[in-house]
Amino acid sequence: MAAAAAGPGPASGSAPAAKEALPPALGSTSQPPPVFDGTTRLYICYFCPFAQRAWVTRNFKGLQDKIKLVAIDLQDKPAWYKEKVYPQGTVPSLEHNNEIRGESLDLIRYIDSNFDGPALLPEDAAKRHFADELISYADAFTKALYSPLMAHADVSDEVVAALDKLEAALSKFNDGPFFLGQFSLADIAYVTILERVQIYYSHLRNYDIAKGRPNLEKFIEEMNKIDAYTQTKNDPLFLLDLAKNHLKIA
Repeated sequence: MAAAAAGPGPASGSAPAAKEALPPALGSTSQPPPVFDGTTRLYICYFCPFAQRAWVTRNFKGLQDKIKLVAIDLQDKPAWYKEKVYPQGTVPSLEHNNEIRGESLDLIRYIDSNFDGPALLPEDAAKRHFADELISYADAFTKALYSPLMAHADVSDEVVAALDKLEAALSKFNDGPFFLGQFSLADIAYVTILERVQIYYSHLRNYDIAKGRPNLEKFIEEMNKIDAYTQTKNDPLFLLDLAKNHLKIA
């Protein structure tokens, strides 16, 4: 299970924010919330990396009181979620201003632009342009890392190239350990995927994704100091068991 979510936290230095009591995941026998009653709701699954992106964004901006979490049990999905909330039936989705929006990479931008809290994109034009490039590449990166796992194949040239691309990207700006130097949406786009593939490749392929990639190693180390992210993380063995079940590995 995921840990309790916390509010925004700096990369280092201060005590963790107070923990948030997480609602139980809603399954097939649950009743839907009163949709479009004026409440802003973020529909997530606690172990979905895409939903986790939106969850981290909400937490870092300190929106726990403004965006209510609704957890969906994807292994026992309630029919009302697709029928009444989000016709695509995937998470995350955001209920805001009597509309439902989806797609995690779009949602993190939307939450950053339409709610108060620390800005997650800088004013600097070069950094914003690089952020756009990185966020646009995130889906291709995910596919490159997951495809050999799904195909029960060895570590491919595409995996190595994708990881090397991130390693190089992390050296573009030298004013911090993150993609744009300081923490941003670009980091959120990748960290939840990296959290999982680091576990999967280590246990299933005996491959350390950070070995020989000092920038990536530092990035992961510094991400694990940010409360808004760490308190959305799942136990690594729980994620590994989910992956093994999905991949049908004993």
